[in-house]
Amino acid sequence: MAAALATGTLLLTAACSGGDAGPAAGPATATTVAERPLAAQTTTPPSTPSASPTSNLTGTGARNALITEADIEDAWTQAKDPRSWRDSLLIGQVDAAVFLDGRADADVCQRLVDSLYDETLLGRPSGASALTGFQEGDSRLLHQVAAYRKADLDKSMQWLGSLPDTCDQFTLTGSDGGDGGERTVQVVEAPLPEEGDARQGLTVTVKGTSGGGPVTLTLDVAAVQVGADAITVTNGGLDGADHDTTRAAVEQGTQRLTEVLAGRTPQPTPSGVE
Repeated sequence: MAAALATGTLLLTAACSGGDAGPAAGPATATTVAERPLAAQTTTPPSTPSASPTSNLTGTGARNALITEADIEDAWTQAKDPRSWRDSLLIGQVDAAVFLDGRADADVCQRLVDSLYDETLLGRPSGASALTGFQEGDSRLLHQVAAYRKADLDKSMQWLGSLPDTCDQFTLTGSDGGDGGERTVQVVEAPLPEEGDARQGLTVTVKGTSGGGPVTLTLDVAAVQVGADAITVTNGGLDGADHDTTRAAVEQGTQRLTEVLAGRTPQPTPSGVE
């Protein structure tokens, strides 16, 4: 009987030890899982659109974020095929001989010329993208909303910011542009409303020849970054660029994108531009 009691005691002790091992691991595991999300949190609330390094912009959202005629007012009418826009004065090769750094700086400026009135001002979108255009007389306004890889978008915004210094004035050559010959291009910084996480505005002036006479093409170029998404606006023509319209398009366009990223459907908001 003593031997049997001893054996029973050993079995009971072993059973109790084995039972404690399972429950003890439960709280430790739960604590670890709970701590990981906390460690990953940032000081910016996750609900803020600009907090995300990646974009959640959808195709429908990009289209909803595009400005409308009511957003810029005046006498602008929506164009049917803005992707076909290309001014002949912008076709040509940047003359590398005028740059101290030669080909490297010429390539930087060539990128600007090639991307005006194009969908690649900030590089190729990595996600959803939508485009619209408006016309008023000889002036054209192009507005794009697109998602990018944030690291690439950051670099593109830095590139835009460098252009007033690197490409303040250069020459385009080639027989395809205008009536041929050389065209002088000037790039200056332009102020924009304090919208988005980062912004950059330029005014690009191209002087050349068309129809046997001198002409000047003036374009406002604007980009506003919201996290991994951005809007771009190109506005102008042979009659100049309406800076008030550019600023209205930037302001309304950024607000519409912000609303979309917050899960809302924006409505046209009169800009006050007369």
